[in-house]
Amino acid sequence: MLPVALDTAVQVTPFRRLGLTLAAVSVLLGSLAVGPGPAVAHASPGEGDHLTVTVKGAGRGLDGTFEVYCRPDRGSHPDAPGACRAVDRNTRWGKDAFAPVPDGSMCTMQYGGPATARVTGRWAGRSVDATYDRRDGCEIERWDRFVPLLPDAGPAVAR
Repeated sequence: MLPVALDTAVQVTPFRRLGLTLAAVSVLLGSLAVGPGPAVAHASPGEGDHLTVTVKGAGRGLDGTFEVYCRPDRGSHPDAPGACRAVDRNTRWGKDAFAPVPDGSMCTMQYGGPATARVTGRWAGRSVDATYDRRDGCEIERWDRFVPLLPDAGPAVAR
């Protein structure tokens, strides 16, 4: 029998403390199994994911406007399955996969060429209207995360 204090509150014995700790750890581990991590958000089947990609200045036959539909992967994009995988791997629940580089970011002074791109449409139930260029290291990295949705524009050069 557990000791009881005069105010009828149950005292925590070492065994009870161990049981409560194990219960708390169990709840915590259970929530981590379905909690944070690279949970990918997808639109409901009726909505569909559709992006329009317009590329300019990339040269080598990479310029143009391309349509991408995902699940099932199709469209006029030269690599629709690869484009869908690129966006999937950059999608995290609660985060804007297409967000611009944050203001005040420290970026290397590189020039990735004159290529620009605009991506519009719907992804994971959200409207998309994002622009891309290769003017510095941060923008180059942001572009390269989405290859092959955006074309591989080649290596950057130091300024």
